[in-house]
Amino acid sequence: MRSMHSTAAQKTGLKAPEVPGTFKARRARVLPLLLAGALGALTIAVTPSFDSADAATAQAPTTYLVGRGISDITGEAAETGMMGYSKFDQKTSGIHQRQRSRAFIVADRTTGKRVVYVNADLAMIFQAVQQGVIGELKQRYGSLYTEENVLLSATHTHGGPGGYSHHLAYNLASLGFQKDTYNAIVSGIVESITEAHDDLKPGTITLGRGELTNASVNRSRPAFEANPSSDKAAFPGAIDPAMTVLRFAQGGKDVGAISWFATHNTSMTNTNTLISPDNKGYAAYTWEHDHEGVRYLDDAKGFVAAFANTNAGDMSPNLNLKPGSGPTEDEFANTRIIGERQFQAAKRAYDQAATPVTGSVDARMRFVDMENVTVDGRYTDDGKEHRTCPAMVGASTLAGSVEDGPAVPGFTEGMKSPVAELLESWHIDPPQWLVGCQYPKAGLVPTGLITTPAPVTPKILPLQIVKIGQLYLVAGPAEYTIVSGLRIRRTVARELGVPIENVLMQGYANAYSQYVTTPEEYDLQQYEGGSTLYGRYTLPAYQQEFAKLAAALRDGTGIDRGPVPPDLKDRQITLQTGVVMDNPPSGKVFGEVLVQPKGEYSAGQTVRAEFVTGHPKNNLRRGGTYLEVQRLVDGVWTRVLDDGDWQTTYRWIRTNAVTGTSKAVVTWDIAESTPAGRYRIVHYGDAKPLFGKVTPFTGITRTFVVG
Repeated sequence: MRSMHSTAAQKTGLKAPEVPGTFKARRARVLPLLLAGALGALTIAVTPSFDSADAATAQAPTTYLVGRGISDITGEAAETGMMGYSKFDQKTSGIHQRQRSRAFIVADRTTGKRVVYVNADLAMIFQAVQQGVIGELKQRYGSLYTEENVLLSATHTHGGPGGYSHHLAYNLASLGFQKDTYNAIVSGIVESITEAHDDLKPGTITLGRGELTNASVNRSRPAFEANPSSDKAAFPGAIDPAMTVLRFAQGGKDVGAISWFATHNTSMTNTNTLISPDNKGYAAYTWEHDHEGVRYLDDAKGFVAAFANTNAGDMSPNLNLKPGSGPTEDEFANTRIIGERQFQAAKRAYDQAATPVTGSVDARMRFVDMENVTVDGRYTDDGKEHRTCPAMVGASTLAGSVEDGPAVPGFTEGMKSPVAELLESWHIDPPQWLVGCQYPKAGLVPTGLITTPAPVTPKILPLQIVKIGQLYLVAGPAEYTIVSGLRIRRTVARELGVPIENVLMQGYANAYSQYVTTPEEYDLQQYEGGSTLYGRYTLPAYQQEFAKLAAALRDGTGIDRGPVPPDLKDRQITLQTGVVMDNPPSGKVFGEVLVQPKGEYSAGQTVRAEFVTGHPKNNLRRGGTYLEVQRLVDGVWTRVLDDGDWQTTYRWIRTNAVTGTSKAVVTWDIAESTPAGRYRIVHYGDAKPLFGKVTPFTGITRTFVVG
């Protein structure tokens, strides 16, 4: 479904009784890189009686205005460091599937209040992205969509291009800030929200629940076991099996779903260089494309299925506790299987969803300086007041999350690295007061004390709670372990006076600041504890600050916005060069087919074609494609697959760095359900001469038969 741009941005909120339809997101392995430089359904009763307004409608579905949207957010498909594993030589080399942003808007027809929920196929939502998205929404809609009522979340795929943060720690693998990737992400997210805005119609929402026990495993079991029995009892298998689904309908027609489940989106390993939304992206593709017939390049509304993460900090999809292992030894097969399992569990909960979502829509958000929080004794394990600390990366982070990827080695003596320039300001020893504050962390890099050329890690972070009827989303800017998520949920539920199952921990939201562990987990200083930036009392600080938000939401009162985070867009640097030039091989032209497909194929075989091409950075083709599989239908060549489909791959290979010569390799794995007929492969590319403008071209193979 291609994003449809709004032609007239609505500037004001809806007030009852307006005419319906007027309403028009263990492991980010970013710190190991940083260090490398230095160094069936459950039948759970729901009680939707939270306030007097909600209680009055508890037995009947509430008719909201609901809208859904989807857009392409795929960045630079070649020679860009990938985000998540912090591996210098893991650079994009093509596309397996495109990344997408999925947006939902829910508006309360009584009060006019609305909330936006976005789930994006990204490793993280960095603060830079939130600032960019909110800034563009303000230009389009004025004060209608703000930091308070827009929740941006990430699936946490490690298969996309990086360089879209304004904090240096998260741009190292991409050699600094990558403007084109950043712009693709921000523009795509805004387009998905715009599409949801334009799609708003009267509708209903129902809530479904289930369990999934074979798509995650606890990768930090010793730390989990350090928690009290009362916490561990909530997770008998040391995993969070909860699958929570919202089912959206407009006028009785199902239009979308949001499915929350805790597992790392890391079935694809750090040896992969093709852009991939990983297992959660495959789950969404299966539901939308395979089951609902959505074709992303068509200008038509379709079913939108978001697969969101929750408190997945210690949840791995690699069931054998090693990278790319479990349930098979093939990372592509694992991506498909773990994704399929999430889809099946979500679909069961969706089909059996019988609890109407009722009541008001609301949100609260404030910024908190997480390096300077005084934590009341009500939230600490010893009952005493404590403080958080300036951010510091622990030495244990060097070990990495071995279950999801190998550790990153330090630089060798005398090694020349292009990243050295970025790391010059990092050579400072943590002062003793900070070491004491961060105890028992073995300090390595005091990132909170480094501010040039730009801050290395964030300190002022957005905390948010979004209310959709009886469901509350606690949006936090980090990766929360299952027990840390549980404690925050308990705190918020107690403050609101609601059942804990109606409070979800939405991690990877609105900004990113690594991990959050419980104090007991922190004391063991496993990977997640070493990556808990603000010290032992980080989680209690979150509990305290989320409790304040919950109280304001419960009482219907406002809350101070808090300190405003700086806008760092003018302090970005990059060491990544752009495209200098493209040249075809001698005697060839752009688009010419170097390797033709065979004449005939059968289901289960792979078609391969190679083309003379230009650099994909010349044109990201966002909302488009670098390839098409076309079938001859009634004398007309018709697109049947593109570079967003599971069965295809687009690979870019540089063949001569001096002359700027490269080729595109396109493959198509023929599915069993493929109709017999005549087919061809089409490649779309763009070439940049040394002098002059970028020019598009098309390459077409000969016809072949699938029988």
